[in-house]
Amino acid sequence: MKSIFTFFFSILLAMPFVHQAGQDHIVYQGKAGAGKGKHLVFLSGDEEYRGEEGLPMMAKILSQRHGFKCTVLFSLNDKGEIDPNNQKSLSNPKALDSADAIVMLLRFRTWPDEIYKHFDDACNRGIPVIGLRTSTHAFRGKLGGFGKRVLGERWVSHWGAHKREACRGVIEPGAEKDPILNGVTDVFADSDVYEAYPPKDAKILMRGLVLENMKPDSKPSTRQKRNRQLGKVTGVNDPAMAVAWTRSHKWPSGNTSTIFTSTMGAATDLLSEGLRRMIVNATYAGLGLEVPKKANVDYVDPYKPLFYGFNTFRRGIKPSDHALGKVLPAGTKKK
Repeated sequence: MKSIFTFFFSILLAMPFVHQAGQDHIVYQGKAGAGKGKHLVFLSGDEEYRGEEGLPMMAKILSQRHGFKCTVLFSLNDKGEIDPNNQKSLSNPKALDSADAIVMLLRFRTWPDEIYKHFDDACNRGIPVIGLRTSTHAFRGKLGGFGKRVLGERWVSHWGAHKREACRGVIEPGAEKDPILNGVTDVFADSDVYEAYPPKDAKILMRGLVLENMKPDSKPSTRQKRNRQLGKVTGVNDPAMAVAWTRSHKWPSGNTSTIFTSTMGAATDLLSEGLRRMIVNATYAGLGLEVPKKANVDYVDPYKPLFYGFNTFRRGIKPSDHALGKVLPAGTKKK
C-alpha cells in the first residue's frame, strides 16, 4: 500500500508540470540569481530568423543561470503548433500584464486589438524593451511605426549581401566601459548587417563590419554603396552600420522605457557567446540591476538552430517541445 501511495503521490506532484507543458506557451521558473522576482516575457513571431528557436534558448539561460522567471509566447496555428507565418497570433498575451521587461523578435505582425492591448499596456508601464533583428519592423499597418518611433530604426535594407556576407561586431569607440559590453568579445552574426541610422539620442554600442563571406575569420568587405544618411557612395564599412544601441522612449502614459536594440539576433547569430552575453547584460541594465563582469551564458540544453530562411521552420513543434531538459525535435518536413 505504501508503495502504491508513493506512486500516486508522485504523479500528483508532477501534474502541474504536465499541465504547463501542454499549454500554448512555456514558462521557465527562475533559479537563484540576481533576477529572482523579475518576470521577463519573450515575444517570438518572425517568419525568417527562427526567433521561435533562439528566444526559448535565451529564456532558459536567463532563468536557470540568472534567476529570472521567463515566459515565452509564440505564433501558433489552429493545432497549437508553432507557426511563425501566422502574423495574427500571439499565445497567452495576458502574460504581458505582469512583465517586468520585454524581449522581442517580431516581424510584420498584425495582431488583433485584444492582443495588442496587452503589449501596449505593458509598454506604457515604462518597462524595458529589448528589440532584436526584425523587431525594427515588428508590426504592419497602423502599428507599423513602432520600430522607428520606439526602437530607433525601421526596416531600411540589407546593407550586407543577404546570406553571402556575414557580420563581425566591433565595439564603438567611447562605449567600451558601458556595462552592457561587460565581457562581450568576438561577436559574430551570420545574418547580414542591416542598413540602420539610429537617432541622435541613441548611444551606439556596436557597429557591424560587413564581411567578404560567411566565415568568422573573413576579411571586411571593400564593396561600395550609397549611404542615405551621408547622401553619397561610401565603402560599406566606412563607416560601418550600427548593430546595437540604447535609447529611452517616453510613452503616451508619460512613463519612460529604457530601450536596447540590436539588428542581430537570428537563431544562428545566438551561437555567438558574445552576442548572448550582450543581450543578457542589456536585460540587467534595463532593469537597473548590476551587470555581471562576465555573465554566464552557457547553454542550458543542447542548441542546434536551423539556418534562417522563409518557410524553413520546424513543422509540428509545440511550446512544450521547448521544455527544460528537452532537445528540440527535428519536426516534420514542409508539405
